[in-house]
Amino acid sequence: MNDAPLRLGVLDIGSNSANLRIADLCPGEEPALVRSVKSAVRLAEATDRHGVIGRPAVDRLIAAVREAAAASASAGVDELVPLATSALRDAANRDDVAAEVRAATGVALGFLTGEQEARLTFLAVRRWYGWSAGPLLLADIGGGSMELAYGTGQQPEIALSLPLGAGRLTRHHLPGPPPVRRRKRKALRAHVVSVLDEATPEIIERPPPVRSVATSKTFTQLARLCGAPKTKKNPYRDCHLDRRDLLGWIPRLAKLSDEERAELRGVKSSRAHQILAGAIVAESVMDVLGVERLDVCPWALREGIFLHRLDALAAGRPAGPPFEAVEDVAAVPAPVPIRPDRRMPLARVPHPAGTSPAG
Repeated sequence: MNDAPLRLGVLDIGSNSANLRIADLCPGEEPALVRSVKSAVRLAEATDRHGVIGRPAVDRLIAAVREAAAASASAGVDELVPLATSALRDAANRDDVAAEVRAATGVALGFLTGEQEARLTFLAVRRWYGWSAGPLLLADIGGGSMELAYGTGQQPEIALSLPLGAGRLTRHHLPGPPPVRRRKRKALRAHVVSVLDEATPEIIERPPPVRSVATSKTFTQLARLCGAPKTKKNPYRDCHLDRRDLLGWIPRLAKLSDEERAELRGVKSSRAHQILAGAIVAESVMDVLGVERLDVCPWALREGIFLHRLDALAAGRPAGPPFEAVEDVAAVPAPVPIRPDRRMPLARVPHPAGTSPAG
């Protein structure tokens, strides 16, 4: 086998953007980032009340996948893992959109369940903090869902996915322009707490976590808003979010327009419209789970996939999918071989007659 690092690309298609992250993987070392490419797709805002993603967003998605495939080839990627999270996974026209993307780009998108996302993200967080972190609690707020996980080992004992994404709640509970009245904020918080009260008793009954951790853009931007330093150039800097600080910001965010929110420390214009819902969810989950401070981890889902592939590489296993199929969601496909001569044979994943995994 070639001893050179394996260059893996992970294309993560979320509610707002398609993120390609390319890293070199070498057993015994952490994934070494090579390149990132980000494209706006805005799937969530283009999804109608019937759950159908509209034509303009489908076109943006096709363009983003095509750009990611070209960037992967130009960067010398050996394998590509293309996957979509809740915005596309939960869409009423998911299969039609995925088929159209494949026909236009040659890339077959894979899907994870929310629980599988939680497990891979937990793996990344555990590796980042190590065993000294003790029992870990993880919270990750996306656009369409929020993932929670708890565990003492490398894999979580509890992994949950709840329909509490910042984009989803904004569309359904805060659809009008700011200012957002206190009554609406209280109603949204009551809804969030109700969902958490029903879903989290098993976590609450476990021993308290030694470290409580948050991942995702929503938590990162909230931490920055509350005074945490930038960590992009130095991911080892301490970054945390205190519930007390967050409580002070919620009424202030409610009064501001999207344009005014985008001028605040750490808030991106593309996420300004949903930062209030994200703050309400974050504060609520901290309250329900009895957490006053969350450490914000720079590793999340994409790094979890890198680590899963790295473990297979170190063990000499084929690059099979991280999970088996669950319910109506197919397993994430094995990595697409861009340069198949460079590595071990992939675990076989069937494809319909007359098609190929990637173009």
